[in-house]
Amino acid sequence: MAGLRLDKILSKSGFGSRKDVKKLILGGRVSVNGKAVTDSSFKANPEDIFVDGNKISYREFIYVLMNKPQGVISSTEKGRTKTVIDLLDDDLKSYSPFPVGRLDIDTEGLLLITNDGPLAHNLLAPKKHVDKTYYAKIKGVVTDIDVQKFNEGLDIGEDKPTLPATLKILESGETSEIEVTICEGKFHQVKRMFHAVGKEVVFLKRIKMGNLTLPPDLETGDYIEISIDDIQNAQKED
Repeated sequence: MAGLRLDKILSKSGFGSRKDVKKLILGGRVSVNGKAVTDSSFKANPEDIFVDGNKISYREFIYVLMNKPQGVISSTEKGRTKTVIDLLDDDLKSYSPFPVGRLDIDTEGLLLITNDGPLAHNLLAPKKHVDKTYYAKIKGVVTDIDVQKFNEGLDIGEDKPTLPATLKILESGETSEIEVTICEGKFHQVKRMFHAVGKEVVFLKRIKMGNLTLPPDLETGDYIEISIDDIQNAQKED
């Protein structure tokens, strides 16, 4: 990697905001190839940069697996409602991350957050058909007939029916518990699919995306950093 602004590199390396970094640079504490640099816009290779005589640790991309809580939106836009980005530490926020896809405000579970645009595109591209598995509580008795209808694809009011989905009944009753795996990402898709068979989703949690699985001990609202190697297998060709 070459030709990145010095202030941008330092900000992404955990040295604070652009304002903090500017003070650091103007203070003569930053050197490139052994020479002090006081120009924040100076372009350099991350591997050539030292702060207070110590080589910086720089990474271009971050990958965060979050157990998204209810009441938080999957967005980067600041507003009255808290976003998943607000839940991150400041050093991760400095990478300008964004959620890969969206979970509804009342939906919990696995959400990938990154600043790696190409990877996000691959995971979200319709032709990739990345499986997404949800655990849900359903108002109404879920039956084998519903399983068959999900497998055939459902009319949810769009031009085409949904692609086949795998519905697994965990417990059937007045409030049923199920797992459902879809390979699309239509708006409110799981809720609309159950509405199409006359039932209502009362709780929804994503537990798997491709080969990425939500750790059972990851508390709601918490997150862990993962590596690119951890998520490369989350992509599959159709």
